[in-house]
Amino acid sequence: MLLVALWILLQWYLEETQAIDPLLARVADWLVWLAFLAETTLLSTLVKNRRAYLFGNWMNLVIITGGMPFFWQFAPLIGLLRSFRLLLVIVLLARLSKTVRKLLSRHQLGATLAVAFVTMVLSGIIISRIDPSIGTIWDGMWWAWVTMATVGYGDVVPHSGAGRLFGSLLILFGVVLISLLTANLAAFFIGGDVEKMEQEEKEAEHQLKEISARLDRIERLLEQRNKQSESE
Repeated sequence: MLLVALWILLQWYLEETQAIDPLLARVADWLVWLAFLAETTLLSTLVKNRRAYLFGNWMNLVIITGGMPFFWQFAPLIGLLRSFRLLLVIVLLARLSKTVRKLLSRHQLGATLAVAFVTMVLSGIIISRIDPSIGTIWDGMWWAWVTMATVGYGDVVPHSGAGRLFGSLLILFGVVLISLLTANLAAFFIGGDVEKMEQEEKEAEHQLKEISARLDRIERLLEQRNKQSESE
């Protein structure tokens, strides 16, 4: 459903820019509607209290009831419910926010990704303004990304002196940033194994302490028995 929600955003953008065929958009509307219907039907059959689940997810019911694409051609106002599907994207992302924040907070991975994204956007805007050969911001951001990654496809290239100077500075910054991003990603994946090993070591230490405590109790019991036998 997260992929469906992300597709809603993408489809909305494609329709606004008229980059998608209207027939394909209508087919996608039906598939999205069927996905919401299937999810709600499946989950309502799995939960114990169906009424509580349906009341708790009333937005899905509204979208399913009034968001059927068949009705949009007869009642355009009902089609406004189609736009409310964007709210579900926020809901789904909010559910994942805690997990995402936890993952991105490790080894400053989120901060590094944010710096890389902001740098790409700002560099794309700047290069599209200072170099006439890069006409659009989108081309500028594409050039900025491949330059930061030191890939350099060569399909978008600055021709002015100011553009080339800015590009050389961006290459130097990109080498540092991509190296930092690679290191953070490596630390992120390795960190899980390290934490697992540390947890196993803590459990082993706890077990050793329990064994040591049991041995101490056994020694005390043996000493007590020896003393009792000697006194007798």
